[in-house]
Amino acid sequence: MAISAKMVKELRESTGAGMMDCKKALTETNGDMEKAVDYLREKGVAKAAKKADRVAAEGLAHIVTEGNKAVLVEINSETDFVSKNENFVNMVEQVARHILNNKPATVEEALEQSFDGDGDTLQGYITNQIAKIGEKLSLRRFAIVESGENEVFGSYIHMGGRIGVLTVLSGNVDEQVAKDVAMHVAAINPKYVSRDEVSEEEANHEREVLKQQALNEGKPENIVEKMVEGRLGKFFEEICLNEQPFVKDGDQKVGKYVSSKGGEVKTFYRYEVGEGMEKREENFAEEVMSQVKK
Repeated sequence: MAISAKMVKELRESTGAGMMDCKKALTETNGDMEKAVDYLREKGVAKAAKKADRVAAEGLAHIVTEGNKAVLVEINSETDFVSKNENFVNMVEQVARHILNNKPATVEEALEQSFDGDGDTLQGYITNQIAKIGEKLSLRRFAIVESGENEVFGSYIHMGGRIGVLTVLSGNVDEQVAKDVAMHVAAINPKYVSRDEVSEEEANHEREVLKQQALNEGKPENIVEKMVEGRLGKFFEEICLNEQPFVKDGDQKVGKYVSSKGGEVKTFYRYEVGEGMEKREENFAEEVMSQVKK
């Protein structure tokens, strides 16, 4: 019996298995959908679909650089145990390299791209890994960066992949300086490179909050404005990379440090695994038992 693309798609949607696995299952069962589902279950592939509604907020941030191209990715798993699994680590590397080489614009586009020339998609590859590893896995986000002439990357992975930072510096500066800045970004978590990037709306909102604080402290109105501008400088210091005291030398600001090395910070990307995601409530003992039962 000829196996149509529609049949393969239907089986994929009902089982969560990869494209090639579904095609093989339908071929082996002569197109019988129910038998194909049983076939996949027996092979342990269909179990991936059962994990689709689980929370995956652990995982790894990972960086791959090739020449003037680099990519920072975050790929999630359900538990910290799996994020240290060799198969998961290898999967993260493969996915990152695929994204770097194929340059998708969005996560959705990346997942639909053909993967490794085997006829399956990147989503199919990840689904197959779910079946092998035994947890929900997902590509959350990525940033593809290209350096221009006289620009250099700095990459830093903190806590074995808990935080990943990629910086781009321009000028006559070496990679170690760029890496030092990446380490600073990992530790301090600035929002912007410089105050020029802070929107007028955000600055005015902070200015109004600081003004009310000063008035509530009973400060005379004729000096409140000067106080606000002084405190606003502290606000910029907290959120702008160039104005923060450098973690490796608190006596100078990051911007001055980079400038003294002949460079300038162009941009940075910082991913902290699971940030902004609702994490499941599960204690350590339960997590250990969940691994033992697999």
